[in-house]
Amino acid sequence: MPELPEVETTVAGLRSVLEGSVLTRVEPRRADLRFPIPADLRQRLTGARVTGLSRRAKYGLVETDRGDTLIFHLGMSGRWRIDPAEIGAHDHLLLETEGGRLLSLNDPRRFGSLDLVRSDAWADYAPFTRMGPEPLGPDFSADALARALEGKAASIKSALLDQRVVAGLGNIYVCEALNMAGIAPTRPAGRIGRARLILLVDAIRQVLTAAIAAGGSTLRDYARPDGELGYFSKQWRVYGREGESCACGGAIRRRTDGGRSTFYCPRCQK
Repeated sequence: MPELPEVETTVAGLRSVLEGSVLTRVEPRRADLRFPIPADLRQRLTGARVTGLSRRAKYGLVETDRGDTLIFHLGMSGRWRIDPAEIGAHDHLLLETEGGRLLSLNDPRRFGSLDLVRSDAWADYAPFTRMGPEPLGPDFSADALARALEGKAASIKSALLDQRVVAGLGNIYVCEALNMAGIAPTRPAGRIGRARLILLVDAIRQVLTAAIAAGGSTLRDYARPDGELGYFSKQWRVYGREGESCACGGAIRRRTDGGRSTFYCPRCQK
């Protein structure tokens, strides 16, 4: 599933084509993805000018001069394609600009979503109201994380994947950040001291920043809108590296938690 860095990279790619452009063609090619696509999406977006693009957690936002914001989620396999050579059965939304650029939202598994909300109320969009702070934003700190984790018996890995604790983190980058911070993924979240939380917050920021700079991590269907792959997988410290050596010299292990693979080093993560 595309995580925060992949969505940030996607938004940057769309921004280069969409920002400031008028949408002359808006063509939903099916009635739903994971959820129904708004029936009036074509009417409300055709002729609108895109005024800005941004991200909230794992969602992308496309704002227009009509006061509407298109909110998209890439689900398990979604990606945007810029000027695709051909349109296939898995291209579920087409956007064409006055300059003749064509974008398609491609989602073979259809676990993604499309929604349209008023721009002055997107913060009240139901999924956003339950989210914690952005991990790269000013509200994410060791003190804020300590408050969110207070009393939690769940593992720190599970807690960090809870979007109510911090928004946008996924399996890959939680594994990477915990290794960088030297924290065992199974450690009870509410029993991690402030000094270690400072290290963890810094590790989360470092990992996400490096991943965005590398264009994200390419897994299965994900690629940037321009077709390029994400190269952060070449920098993975532990993820996908079971049996290989950690930077500390220990052997990387894998365990399964809640259906997800957890990669960690028992030597340096305590």
